[in-house]
Amino acid sequence: MLSDGIKEIAFNLGSKKIAALTNGNDQAPLLLCLHGWLDNAASFQPLMPYLADYHVIAIDWPGHGFSSHRSEDAHYHFIDWIYDLVQLFKLQQWSNVNIVAHSMGGMIASAFVAAFPERVKSLSLIDSIGLLALNSEKTTTQLRKGMLSRLSRRDSSIRYHPSIASAIEARTLVSDLSEKNAQLIVNRGLEATELGYKWRSDSRLRSTSPYRFTLPQAQQIITDVKLPTQLLYGNKGMDMVTVGLKDFRKLFQSLEVHELVGGHHVHMEQPELMAKLIIKFVN
Repeated sequence: MLSDGIKEIAFNLGSKKIAALTNGNDQAPLLLCLHGWLDNAASFQPLMPYLADYHVIAIDWPGHGFSSHRSEDAHYHFIDWIYDLVQLFKLQQWSNVNIVAHSMGGMIASAFVAAFPERVKSLSLIDSIGLLALNSEKTTTQLRKGMLSRLSRRDSSIRYHPSIASAIEARTLVSDLSEKNAQLIVNRGLEATELGYKWRSDSRLRSTSPYRFTLPQAQQIITDVKLPTQLLYGNKGMDMVTVGLKDFRKLFQSLEVHELVGGHHVHMEQPELMAKLIIKFVN
């Protein structure tokens, strides 16, 4: 169930629909919220009441939440997420947007900002810095893993949960989410069927990527992030943030870093403090 003031909206990108949640003043500056892998727009619900003076839009990435899945002959490549943003910004004629992005969403947003800086005013990263990179000597190994992963996903069966509570328990077991916060994401991520509850997310999202940027390529992209950026991360968050700070911190032209008490979903754990830092930064 949505909190007071939060509404469902959708954007038609031709071959696919991007679902979203929106809240706040639609005449105010836009805060575009981008969730992480296997989450959905509901992960920003705890933040929304504290950002009511802004026009907040939190999308479901394709394959997540209520957004369309990619076509049967497609996959979920990193660069295609960037194209989703390019299409959305063109459709809406957005400019001067403040982006708030978590985890995978932060990586996508960073690459988008590097390539299309004229569209964005500021970037707030939540427990995410830089891009996933791969040693070039492992390129062939990664390719093999990716291809075999696709085959195994094609042959895998759909898993059904007997209840919403079962799905919430499963999500908490593989994440740092509290039961309350897991419930928000799970409620938006489940579909009721005659056989039980199944995940709305596309099973292809779990496939191993057949390729990644090398570290020099990833660092070159981050070097082109020229606009004001802040990192908000949890002291019990993902190890990739610690690695990212080492590999990417000095490459940003303007970067503020704030460590908060919390885990990977620190924006759900400390929404009031997170909102204060975001508002201070975008102003």
